[in-house]
Amino acid sequence: MAYDEKTTDLQELIRRSRDSDIVMIANNPYPEEAVRGAEKLKMLAVAFTGVDHVGLQACREKRVTVCNASGYSTETVAELTVGMAVDALRRVLYADQAARRGGTSAGIGGGEICGRTVGIVGLGKIGLRAAELFQAFGARVIAFSRRVNPEAEKRGIAYLPLEDVLKQSDILSVHLPLNEATRGLIGREQIALMKKTAVLINCARGPIVDQQALADALNEERLAFACVDVFDREPPLDADTPLLHAQNTLLTPHIAFISAESMQRRARIVFDNVYAFLDGKPQNVVG
Repeated sequence: MAYDEKTTDLQELIRRSRDSDIVMIANNPYPEEAVRGAEKLKMLAVAFTGVDHVGLQACREKRVTVCNASGYSTETVAELTVGMAVDALRRVLYADQAARRGGTSAGIGGGEICGRTVGIVGLGKIGLRAAELFQAFGARVIAFSRRVNPEAEKRGIAYLPLEDVLKQSDILSVHLPLNEATRGLIGREQIALMKKTAVLINCARGPIVDQQALADALNEERLAFACVDVFDREPPLDADTPLLHAQNTLLTPHIAFISAESMQRRARIVFDNVYAFLDGKPQNVVG
């Protein structure tokens, strides 16, 4: 059974999945109560990388196997991250608006990625790919990550404490999953450590960065620019969302994971996950 329309109604989620051995979702919330209500559930196939929207504790209790689509959006997210950095430094959106108003290039020159220090917070698959792309531009890359990636060391990426990454970065890019350890990791005190000329990019999860603190820093010119694809809630955004009223921002409505190529990869990975589970050899297991 397939459903074209998403739902966050708990009873409807339970109704849809009550008789299913395998439930496939993307980023639609599937809370603890839905897991417990799906009496026959054996596998939850998540067509997404993050699983913070899934009731993992209930899955553990019921021994439900949870598999994600790890790797499907690595290239897509990394490329948007670098594209946002180019936009922030070269003021592409501003220049477009100036041209449409009959303006000139006066005061729009901007700066280059080459020669700047890029800090990557979270050096998993996406963070590492973003780091590689920034290095191709000629940037020096440093990183904060709880796990050391041998590939990063081969590329000469220096691991530093978070405070040092914040202080040294001209461009700071966040690539962490959302969990209790990362929620609010980049708060008011952390943002205060950053250079006034720095650019902050978040294409990971909104609640990792304190968005009110970020908006305040931008409006008070304690930070130069922010590129944000993720928020405390999924778009459409409420009119009082702090970053909607902050200066020097580039905002996108959670598009980082979406491209024609990534959607094809996602479908292949998710169905391969289901086949592997049915063969008794589950892959991409999380939680």
